[in-house]
Amino acid sequence: MNEKLKGIGLSLAIAIPSWFLGKQFPIIGGPVFAILLGMAITLLIKNKAPFQAGITYTSKKILQYAVILLGFGLNLSVILQTGKQSLPIIITTIAAALITAYFLSKALKIPSKIATLVGVGSSICGGSAIAATAPVIDAEDEEVAQAISVIFFFNVLAAILFPTLGGILGFSTADGTAFGIFAGTAINDTSSVTAAASTWDVLYGLGSHTLDTAVTVKLTRTLAIIPITLALVFYKAKQNQGESSVKLSKIFPFFILYFLLASVITTIAVSMGVSNTIFDPLKTLSKFFIVLAMAAIGLNTNIVKLVKTGGKPLLLGSVCWIVITASSLLMQSVMGLW
Repeated sequence: MNEKLKGIGLSLAIAIPSWFLGKQFPIIGGPVFAILLGMAITLLIKNKAPFQAGITYTSKKILQYAVILLGFGLNLSVILQTGKQSLPIIITTIAAALITAYFLSKALKIPSKIATLVGVGSSICGGSAIAATAPVIDAEDEEVAQAISVIFFFNVLAAILFPTLGGILGFSTADGTAFGIFAGTAINDTSSVTAAASTWDVLYGLGSHTLDTAVTVKLTRTLAIIPITLALVFYKAKQNQGESSVKLSKIFPFFILYFLLASVITTIAVSMGVSNTIFDPLKTLSKFFIVLAMAAIGLNTNIVKLVKTGGKPLLLGSVCWIVITASSLLMQSVMGLW
């Protein structure tokens, strides 16, 4: 562990200011600040060898711990009860985005790992989905950084444009349910979902109704991490059938099972009368661990290469975003919610 301390310490030195910057500018968020600072600082380090073991540990293992702790923010009974109305929309938008990402990546000849990260990040829950998927598909840190950058770009656009778009499309201003479902299904990251829904509440004096609906829908989407990552595991195992050295036990994402266990613990505890606020420190630690891991990923990323190869992933992200938005609107229209 001692050989890892330097790299962990360096990542921590980047993560702490990034965390506070993310608090001041929530639409950008701590993870994006951490990646950018990491990419800038790595250019100043002449010999990264003493830090590399800790950087790698942070970008891989700490990322998995972040996903596990994320489970403590999910009360499954509440999600299943209040999120079931949005479930058909969620399934449709996720399926549409993943299918689009697959075929468009083939057409544009985008590396499959980047396409997968952009697809799941766009369709499920932004950085959290990327954090869960990256270890499963053995994504390189530069690929993770690229996917996060794409997701960030469309997060900011969504937070700014969606309240205006909702007014143009004629969403009810007397009730925040329709726009809350729209924001929760069509915006990928929690920070932007919260920003757009809160803006709608403020614009039309709806208290926190839109925000409550949007966050519940968003948490319901988060559960899709489980089937998606497991599907990727079995797909990967099928690809490696000819390699006798590859065993399912070696590539199975056990951290996803711990994520589910954390969710079950929260659900049982709350049903027994325990306040869900008791889990707030663990949820906060989860968010900080994601920032910490992104700092390490930034340190492992070549910013020049990232800029040179970023055009196609950005195009992929834009098409996925359009498809998700259109799918959400179509399903709401079919279900009579809009």
